[in-house]
Amino acid sequence: MTRNPPTAVVPFDVKLMNITATVMFMGCLAACVTAVGWWLMRTPAFNIGRIVVEGELVHNNAVTLRANVAPALKGNFFTVDLKSAQHAFEQAPWVKEAQVRREYPNGLRVILKEHVAEAFWGPDTGTGLVDKAGEVFEANLGELDREGLPRLQGPEGSAPRVLQMFRMLAPVLKPLNVGLDGLMLDARGGWEMALDNEAVIKLGGGTAEEVLQRVQRFVRTLPQITSQYKRTAVALESADLRYDDGYALRLKGVTTGSSAAATPARARR
Repeated sequence: MTRNPPTAVVPFDVKLMNITATVMFMGCLAACVTAVGWWLMRTPAFNIGRIVVEGELVHNNAVTLRANVAPALKGNFFTVDLKSAQHAFEQAPWVKEAQVRREYPNGLRVILKEHVAEAFWGPDTGTGLVDKAGEVFEANLGELDREGLPRLQGPEGSAPRVLQMFRMLAPVLKPLNVGLDGLMLDARGGWEMALDNEAVIKLGGGTAEEVLQRVQRFVRTLPQITSQYKRTAVALESADLRYDDGYALRLKGVTTGSSAAATPARARR
């Protein structure tokens, strides 16, 4: 039978030398990696020197954005915090969303999406706007074409609901040849709308469908009432739709001495 040769025993001092050599090699490797990383983080070649801004910009200018945001960017190509850079761009007026990515060797590419204003939000003295998604934002109103924008108001967090109701009611008023200029939701859930002829109409509360039905009834029957006084819907001064069986209204040019003003007109289904 063939016997296996005895395994050579590695002397302790040789083992120690091997371990020492391995540790030294790993230490040197770590030092080299650290040195390279230190160099990369500090060499001017990788300082952020180019910022490309893209997107359909209406209220912002790429040159101005770069100039305003660049001082807030800390670090170079490798160390800049993209989340912080994104936040910095999203703080600019009108910017809804920003996507930021690195572009070797020293650049950033930024894709911006702006808010599209659908209405003013809040009181007349405020600078709030609401976009097509129902998101409220602040902006310089001097940069905005105010023509045709309605004003919406409501409790905090209600902008999407108010905007949705506005979209439901505005088309309903078209047969009257008046436009919906504003819509307000109060803290108790009551609605009030303002027309472009300065008329104010109280709609009351309830579900969206209930409010819509009241307005539809109003639009359907108002011409019958106004024609009795040789008026049109443009002469409407105010209306109250909070009655179960009809509504009350006032017309411009109808004096308080008339029966229409003394006893507000009622229209039934």
